Formats: sequence, C-alpha cells, structure tokens
Amino acid sequence: MENDRGIGTLQERSLHASIKKMYETADSQSEVNLDGYVVDVVQGDVLIEVQTRNFNAIKGKLFKLMKSHRVKLVYPIPIEKWVIRQSLDGKRELGRRRSPKKMGFANVFEELVSIPTFVPHRNFSIEVLLIREEEVRVKNGNGSWRKRGWSSTDRRLLDVVDRHTYSEPKDFLHLIPDTIEQPFSTAGLAEAMGITKRLAQKVAYCLRKMNVLKLVGKERNAHLYVIEQ
Repeated sequence: MENDRGIGTLQERSLHASIKKMYETADSQSEVNLDGYVVDVVQGDVLIEVQTRNFNAIKGKLFKLMKSHRVKLVYPIPIEKWVIRQSLDGKRELGRRRSPKKMGFANVFEELVSIPTFVPHRNFSIEVLLIREEEVRVKNGNGSWRKRGWSSTDRRLLDVVDRHTYSEPKDFLHLIPDTIEQPFSTAGLAEAMGITKRLAQKVAYCLRKMNVLKLVGKERNAHLYVIEQ
C-alpha cells in the first residue's frame, strides 16, 4: 500500500514523489523515522503525509502520530487525467486518451469516510490538491477483467490547478451551496452539489460524524438533514 510505511523503504510512484517534493524546503526533513513510522516531510512542528489513495491504509499511522504531533494529510484529486498505454518495456507509447471522469473537491469524501472523526481533532488537517495527471498502463495481465489485462504502473503529476486546506469540520461547508433548501435529503444534496447520490451519501455520513450536519427526521425512506449552527 502506498505510504502506509513503518520503518523501512518503499518504492514511490512518481505522483507521490512529485507532491512530496512540493513540500520540501531548505528547513524541512524528509523520510523521518518517528514513532515507528516513516514520515514523508517534517516542516517545523508539522508532519506532512502525502496519500494518493486509500486513507484506510494509513488510519492507524495517522491516529498514532496526531496524538502528540500536528499532522497534515495531503491528498491529490485528478480533475484531468490522461491515460497512457505503454509497451511492457516502457519504450513505446501505444495510445493516449483523456478520462471522461469528472472530479472535484467533494471527491475527498470517497476516502474521508474511513476517518471522518479525525477532522475535528486539533492536531489534524487535510489539504486537497486538484491536479492534472497522467496514468501509465501496461498490458501485463495483472489488471482486472474490465481492463482486459491492463494495469496501472505509474501516475505522474502534470500540474496543480487548485488547493484547499480543511482544518476543522465547518471548512467543508464551502462545498454546499447556500441556496440549498433545508432540511434536505442526500438526493437533494446531490442535486445541489452536482454530484452522484452515492457520493452525497458519503458526504452526509462524514459531515454528520463531524457534527456539521444533524439528522432531523425522515420523508418516506429518505433521511433529512440540516446544517448545524
């Protein structure tokens, strides 16, 4: 798993390495052994962890570190992705296409469902980067049947388009339009935010765990929420 590291080494993918380099300064330290883990970057009294996917994989690491250290989790979300198919030897590009998938800041909740109660902790913050990236795939037979044997071997950072730091639960309210009528269901939340109902359900779950949303009743089979004041 990427970046769920104890003391030792792990080969980094290009995306992780490029983002980590963004946070390295003349005064910072990289790959620091601390409390039984390898921390990506230490800037003063802040530990910076770059995670490109799967928050559940580093849940234990974050929980232990933030007990006595300030921790910033950095998470990139591709708003533009180019999928590149390469030959097995990596010497030839066989094809390039732009992924049609649309993503934004709200997609952080896809992973945040693993650690929603971390956000209110005084030592935890998360910085979300909206990026342009390339994903390299080769036909090595290891991919899923849907991908017909093609599997991802690397992700490359092209550009950082935007970024937002969330230091406390109410910082996420910028994602919910002020015009939303309360109380609202997850279907109403999905429509207001322009996201799928499945993602809206994750948003509602996380914000409820953070005490940002309050469950106030039901309408037919749909839970109704209001924003806590």
